[in-house]
Amino acid sequence: MRPDSEHRTGDRDGTRASARARRRTRARTRARAAGLLAAALVGGLLVTGCGGGSDGSSADHGKARRAGPLPAPAPARPSAPATPVPGTDADGEQRDIAPTGTPSPTPADYLSTFALDVDTASYGYARRTLADGRLPDPKTVRPEEFINSFRQDYPRPEGNGFSVTADGARAGAEGWSFLRVGLATGPASPASRRPPAALTFVIDVSGSMSETGRLDLVKQSLGVMTDRLRPDDSLALVTFSDTAETVLPMTRVGDGRGRVHDAIDGLEPRSSTNLDAGVRTGYDTAVEGARPGATNRVVLLSDALANTGETDADAILDRISDARREHGITLFGVGVGSEYGDALMERLADKGDGHTTYVSTPEEARKVFCDELPQNIELRAREAKAQVAFDPQTVQRFRLIGYDDRQVADDDYRNDRVDGGEVGPGHTVTALYAIRLRPGASGHVATAGVRWLDPDTRAPHEQTTQIEASALDTDVWRANRGLRLTATAAYFADALRQGALPGAPTLPQLASHADKLARAAEDKDVRKLAEAIRRADDLRT
Repeated sequence: MRPDSEHRTGDRDGTRASARARRRTRARTRARAAGLLAAALVGGLLVTGCGGGSDGSSADHGKARRAGPLPAPAPARPSAPATPVPGTDADGEQRDIAPTGTPSPTPADYLSTFALDVDTASYGYARRTLADGRLPDPKTVRPEEFINSFRQDYPRPEGNGFSVTADGARAGAEGWSFLRVGLATGPASPASRRPPAALTFVIDVSGSMSETGRLDLVKQSLGVMTDRLRPDDSLALVTFSDTAETVLPMTRVGDGRGRVHDAIDGLEPRSSTNLDAGVRTGYDTAVEGARPGATNRVVLLSDALANTGETDADAILDRISDARREHGITLFGVGVGSEYGDALMERLADKGDGHTTYVSTPEEARKVFCDELPQNIELRAREAKAQVAFDPQTVQRFRLIGYDDRQVADDDYRNDRVDGGEVGPGHTVTALYAIRLRPGASGHVATAGVRWLDPDTRAPHEQTTQIEASALDTDVWRANRGLRLTATAAYFADALRQGALPGAPTLPQLASHADKLARAAEDKDVRKLAEAIRRADDLRT
């Protein structure tokens, strides 16, 4: 980012060197943490529902509307030096909401570009850690995964692709506001209309998986999932400890359900964790058993405590890059266990064009396996990226909350060779910005857009929406329920990271806001959020 914005970049392909990159070095690089790829993953693969029907529509990429390019930012107005909102980051370093200084003579960077991310593991693991009586490591807290753990009622598009909405409200600090960009995919197709699934489960059977709530939860989840799969679905099982073994080649469920159950029942913990061997063998098995016209997935179930063989995510994924690119086989991960190698596994999911979730109880596993299965099987968009173009005539500075390791160079928004995110049906993706308008500003604030490739034809599509300054007039705690919930989750994550979002309430105040939201909608998930906030407050005092 240039002087009037904070724009963090991760280590993704296409990151720009140059003066802009040097200015970014003030922002610390956070290791993406909470990616336990385990039992939940299994559930996601559950292709059929667990009782409920789907109100989805079939894929129809022809209805995706092409939008024109985002407007180029106008030259910035000269202004007085910006006054930062101070704070400290997770490493104890001084951090500002936005860099200080006057705009340069050249147009400032008023673009924010990032790859979409539907991971939720960071929030799930934070709740587990708090329940165990510990504050989570700030480096494992990813605000976007807290925000995206709660369902939003954004409009749904027809067919593939996204709808785009934007709203906002005033934050508690003078001059600061929140701007929320909401993206949503259409609902899942009915189970009878979805393509068959060819799923390769890569299961960690290392010694660390013997802890209660790890391999036992994986086996229970796999058993439930197997009973839910359609007869025309296929399943393969690969296990790994110090070495990897294909214990069940790709097997059609219709006449092989008993063999699948026998293989699952025989899973037992062994010795060390050679994740590299497991992933490589899993992809070899997936390629060998790939079915044309089917949804081919590798599902990794592990606590990610790799201690044998290659342990670098990039090196592991580079070895199977041909399988990812040529066969379109993506990686879906679910994590388990009170301790896990979160940075490694989260990175694996990013590089494997997939996503992660985390489960610690049978209830959470059932939610993933039954309620959220279609989201993890089908695809509605490939290489999806978002870009928000702020109007320098009205916006003085802005900051994207989270997505630290999902940043994409602005020039690569339309470069479809640069990785984006893969998103399934029924997902919502939320991006929240803290912005400060120029004194007396009115009119256009930003244009928000999303670009994706059709999952079947690979044809590019875009969709955009606009937001005006008048949409930011309401106080955030009097705004619509969805925006209040987004702000609550963002403030909670920022507090755990020891951040400094403008207008941050105390944790007891934040718990009270969550309680009100939970009571109004009788929402168990939001009630659990309030409980987690109170536990964090208790542990801090």
